[in-house]
Amino acid sequence: MILFPAIDLKDGQCVRLKLGDMAQATVFNDDPASQARSFADQGFAWLHLVDLNGAFAGKPVNGPAVEAVLRAVSLPVQLGGGIRTLGHIEAWLEKGIRRVILGTVALRDPALVRESCRLFPGRIAVGIDARGGRVAVEGWAETSDLTAIDLAKRFSDAGVSAIIFTDIDRDGVLTGLNIDSTLELARSVPIPVIASGGLASMDDIQRLLQPDCQILEGAISGRALYDGRIDVTKALAMIRGAA
Repeated sequence: MILFPAIDLKDGQCVRLKLGDMAQATVFNDDPASQARSFADQGFAWLHLVDLNGAFAGKPVNGPAVEAVLRAVSLPVQLGGGIRTLGHIEAWLEKGIRRVILGTVALRDPALVRESCRLFPGRIAVGIDARGGRVAVEGWAETSDLTAIDLAKRFSDAGVSAIIFTDIDRDGVLTGLNIDSTLELARSVPIPVIASGGLASMDDIQRLLQPDCQILEGAISGRALYDGRIDVTKALAMIRGAA
């Protein structure tokens, strides 16, 4: 299992939102590159970046901050937020992003997802964010009628490298991952699934290491890492020990 530390970018700063609300942003570091180096030094194997402004604008906004992170660390980085065109995808991959996450466009333009998977095999992930089980897009500002599982199934044969599944109702509020819904999604498609939203404690890490969660590629943690609820050294040792 991979534990992905999250760097969410708003106005060039490293923040965490509560329930996806841009008005409820807590700044944890005004230097995202420094935060990335800290995560690398702690022993993480990947970084998870989100351009929050980009998710609302529909185009990359925090480019300089992302590029600073890429210069600062050699870890593989996955990036989502505001990536809506083939040009956006190609530009980020050329800059060094290992894996691009397509969210809104996966609902709006599934053909683009398929084409990008064909052109860039192994480097395209789909972000499925759900509120009450229904897919939310445009920076979570709009909720569709489509379920997360139905959207995931549309890409079962597309060559998507991973699905990042976020339960919006739990994001940033430290109530624990929605394991049941995440596992239901993971069992419904052949695509590796990454859990996101609500990871709150060492108990969540322990839960992710249980046999039924071996189907998951990993989980994303944000606020719990920043405020010390997760003992990083212990968590990463537990994960290595379970491998």
